[in-house]
Amino acid sequence: MKLETWDDFFSVMSTTFLFILPTIIGALTVYLSTYEKAKSIAYRIFAPWIPILIFLVLTLALAIEGWACWLMILPVFLLTASIGGLFGGYLKAQRKNDRFNVSILLLIPFLIGPIESLLETIPGTYKAYTYIDINAPAEKIWDNVTRVKEIPIAQDKGYLPRMLGFPRPVKAELNFEGIGAYREAIFTKGLVFHETVTEYKDNEKMVFTIKAYPHEIPSTTLDEHVVIGGDYFNVLNGTYELEKLPNGLNRLHLYSYFKMKTTFNFYAGWWGKWIMKDIQNNILQVEKKRSEME
Repeated sequence: MKLETWDDFFSVMSTTFLFILPTIIGALTVYLSTYEKAKSIAYRIFAPWIPILIFLVLTLALAIEGWACWLMILPVFLLTASIGGLFGGYLKAQRKNDRFNVSILLLIPFLIGPIESLLETIPGTYKAYTYIDINAPAEKIWDNVTRVKEIPIAQDKGYLPRMLGFPRPVKAELNFEGIGAYREAIFTKGLVFHETVTEYKDNEKMVFTIKAYPHEIPSTTLDEHVVIGGDYFNVLNGTYELEKLPNGLNRLHLYSYFKMKTTFNFYAGWWGKWIMKDIQNNILQVEKKRSEME
């Protein structure tokens, strides 16, 4: 496969880039240090962070990667770099001129990367489930579910999406109550979820498909690796359910299904769930506050 851009390099390397490359950087950082420095366990753990952080600054400065991607991959980079540093320290402690082992380390990404690029990325579907208990009549809650009036920034409590630079929810509009209805969930930065109601029971349940069209989203809104509806991440559908509790409260359930398509879904899926749950909890908090105040 020909690598025409830096993004292609990232895509081809994927798991290799995320886990193996920082391990090798950490190992080489310590191995190429002096013996006196490499004796220190603290040095083996933390010295490999220096080239990783330099790499972070350079890719941000050159606009190769955005903050969202870096915040998600940095914990893995630092951990694997430290593991590599411990291994590099072990090699250094042998007091051997072990050029063969070092050469193998340097070649590993170039050996594994092309093999990984031949493997198909397997889409994984994940569920993000959230709920909230509300002290208000079902009718009031449902009015705030089907149509969400504009959310002022002061009411937006979605800390994780905000930290990652994701768009925040603004409002949701529904043209009518029933199957086939069209609902538009509008976010800042030009992001719009186009939703079609597939199942509806007044004051009880609403199921809807979700589509986001990448061509509608300005290129500055999201990093291409996390753009919704892009090659790696897509939201499929959502469901609201309202349950009457024995204590007189109503429990509002909100869950969604989304798809990840990477060679490291085990890690990307965890982040996807965390982000989706934070977005959903934020919306539920708004609906609860408005229902109880009206």
